[in-house]
Amino acid sequence: MRFGILGPLEVTGAAAPTDGGREPSYAPQAAKLRVVLGTLLIRANEVVSVESLIDELWPDAPPRTATTTLQVYVSHLRKTLQSADPAGGREALVTRRPGYLLRVGADAVDALAFEDLSRRGHQALQASDFAAAADLQRRALALWRGPLLSDTPHGPVLEGAAVRLAEARTTALDERIRAELHLGLHRELVAELQELVAEHRMHEEFHTHLMVALYRCGRQAEALRVFTALRQTLVEELGIEPGPASTRLQRRILEGDPALTRAGGRAAGPGAGTTAGTTAATAGTPAGTGRAPGHDGPPAAVAGTGAGTAGWSAAPGALPAADPCFTGRAEELNRLERMVRGAPAGGCVAVTGMPGAGKTALAVEAAHRVADAFPDGRLYLDLRDGSGHGLPPGAQSVLERLLPASAGPGAAPADGAPQAPRVLLVLDGVGSETQVRPLLPALRGAVVLLVARRVPAGLPGLRSVLLGPWRPDEAQRLVGLFTGRAGTRPGALGGTAALDAGPGLGPDTVAEIAELCGRLPLAVRTAAAQLAARPHWTAAVLADRLRDEGGRLDVLRTGDVDVRARLLDAYGACPEPQRRAFRLLSLLPPGRFGARQAAAALDLTEARASAALESLADERLVAVDRDGCHLPELLRLLAVERLALEDPPEVVRAAAERVCRAYAAAAAAEPGRVSDSGARGLVRLARTAYGAGLWALAVRLTDALAGWVPDDGEAVYALGLDAARRCADRSAQARMRRSLGELAWQYRRVEQAHELFSGALELAREAGDEEEAARAQVGLAELCLDAGESAAAAALLEPALAALSAPGRARGRYEASRARALLALAHEGPESARAWFGECLELAGALRDQRLEVYALRSLRALSLPPEGGSGPASRAVEIRPGLWRIHPAGVPT
Repeated sequence: MRFGILGPLEVTGAAAPTDGGREPSYAPQAAKLRVVLGTLLIRANEVVSVESLIDELWPDAPPRTATTTLQVYVSHLRKTLQSADPAGGREALVTRRPGYLLRVGADAVDALAFEDLSRRGHQALQASDFAAAADLQRRALALWRGPLLSDTPHGPVLEGAAVRLAEARTTALDERIRAELHLGLHRELVAELQELVAEHRMHEEFHTHLMVALYRCGRQAEALRVFTALRQTLVEELGIEPGPASTRLQRRILEGDPALTRAGGRAAGPGAGTTAGTTAATAGTPAGTGRAPGHDGPPAAVAGTGAGTAGWSAAPGALPAADPCFTGRAEELNRLERMVRGAPAGGCVAVTGMPGAGKTALAVEAAHRVADAFPDGRLYLDLRDGSGHGLPPGAQSVLERLLPASAGPGAAPADGAPQAPRVLLVLDGVGSETQVRPLLPALRGAVVLLVARRVPAGLPGLRSVLLGPWRPDEAQRLVGLFTGRAGTRPGALGGTAALDAGPGLGPDTVAEIAELCGRLPLAVRTAAAQLAARPHWTAAVLADRLRDEGGRLDVLRTGDVDVRARLLDAYGACPEPQRRAFRLLSLLPPGRFGARQAAAALDLTEARASAALESLADERLVAVDRDGCHLPELLRLLAVERLALEDPPEVVRAAAERVCRAYAAAAAAEPGRVSDSGARGLVRLARTAYGAGLWALAVRLTDALAGWVPDDGEAVYALGLDAARRCADRSAQARMRRSLGELAWQYRRVEQAHELFSGALELAREAGDEEEAARAQVGLAELCLDAGESAAAAALLEPALAALSAPGRARGRYEASRARALLALAHEGPESARAWFGECLELAGALRDQRLEVYALRSLRALSLPPEGGSGPASRAVEIRPGLWRIHPAGVPT
């Protein structure tokens, strides 16, 4: 069974060809079915969430029956796949939380085959194997039959994929032409390039290719007219001049540079720093293949910084241009600059950190700032295409030409006396110290600035800067990334499309988006690019899409930048034991945790769990500081995804049970003392326990909230009530009904509150739970107080206070005393109320509950103040619970 999405949707199976020689097509006719199948194929072998599929099917307003309708579509698709492949087609589409997964082979989808061929072609070009590069890219481009899924409506996922693959197609075309120019096929390319520049009027690389082809054909005037037309288009439509590479090429054509006429040869030319006299660009970075500014990896245009370049694109080893959108990192940048300036000859400085933290951008920015300290030049080499244990293809030849520069005037003389370093070498994508150590003896006159995810251990004298997410105060200043005015350089707009900072695009909204992105530079800049690419989106729409944890990583994908893919690179580089530990840690609530909690998730002793955490911290998959450990937000979401994909359900359930038991036990050890962040974690775990059918644990975790009310409090306590019913625990049912009654009362749903409190009282009495029955009576008494029925309230509070005087019932006694104080305030006077609030203060101290203690003190202080105006509204305002006030109707005593 094969699928074609590079054009109209095609599905072919094992059936014999028709009489006309064509294979029968099983592509669904209905547009909605094509949308679902196309989306699953774009994310082949990944779980696509139900929410993402619904957004794709109904981008504007999904119907109320969207989930059910989607299930029907999936059922139809399974029948279609079974028709195409009776042996295993139906089993290819599986249900996997939180959505569906389509399993296909690497050669079964034309898009996957295209990306593989294009990747191999890029590697061949980097290795200067131009014949192989041209052949591979030609085969990759032949797979396209038209625009992506041209017969299928596009929602957010397919639209993003269409942009990404169209850019990849343009890149493959660019690299094929680049390779064929090196092979001397300039005459054959002229007509095709003329058509391409007419179609892509602002694509500078196609224009420079055409200029080179025409020049090599002896058509110098026509080559210069191509530049003139390009400049006119850019000035009129964008108000900018052509880039440095195009401008330098025009100057070389004007000068009649003979090096441009040599196809595939070495073209001498003025270089940047020590790159003078190096080869033509045999490994230049084509448009669309570079990483966006601020991401790990080199920017797209690796342009030289000197007076010219070698060849007609960037010289190998040239330092990337400074990122005009570089934002924040002032503290880290200053520290790195001091380290580099102070490093001795042969010294090493490293920038390390989690994927997507902007390590390369920081290193390049620092390299530009220290230009005055390295008069012989600053060089750049990306080792990312290597295996992590050696140099990538093509790097050795570059180093052979660049290394002699470090042995120049700044190198150590024969007597060994140290001299000041004069060359800075930036090594990006360092996988291990084995890539670097063999180079150090030859770099005696250089300082090496390494960019690596983890610290390369074993390098002598290494100093490092560790990068994490942006700090919260930096996140407040990121509006420029969304308006196109980021960075500190005057007039620099950078690579992000400029937006008008309209309503909703203020610091608070941007800060929320940054928090949802884990303040990870790569993710925030991708979010900004999403907003720029979709003018119909507002910042609020983007924030709303990012709030959905199940689809957040789907949103953070645009063009050739995919946050999930970058995080997966780091995950895939770890051995399986570390990957398994990383996945299991996603069962812990978001936020900080220690070795004890990790031990529960990993089913290890605390000592072994600590060792596992240190190992994950070395790989930058776990963040560690003095306050504990935590999974960075987007890595946590990745771990959740991988856990659902890679681990059997029974393993996940067992680990979830261990985690829930550990947190429930910790909460029981300190009852009533739960922080806001701790309570949110308990809510999440209660939902996990409920989803796993661990009813008793769901009840224990909900009980541990100790009255803390989450934003969706009614839903949380309703789950707790259902769990209590399922495990036939009447006391627990009473507690949950009482909690729901308190919420209904706060929302002024008095009849519902009365029904819930009464039901709680009945259940508690059936269970013989005297304490819970008394607390339900306190709830009913507060309803009576609210209605002005003081006698009924007093009748309910008297037995409740008596029952709650028993040892171990301090929290219930506190609530009863509080209600009694309010009754006294209404009918007995301030002195009686003061006595009851004084008892509340004592009980709050015994409970060690600061919130309740502050409330009691505030109430006592209010009793000491004279009434304001006697009859105004302020004099009738009473704080009946912490932060909850009652304005009494006229005629009710205060």
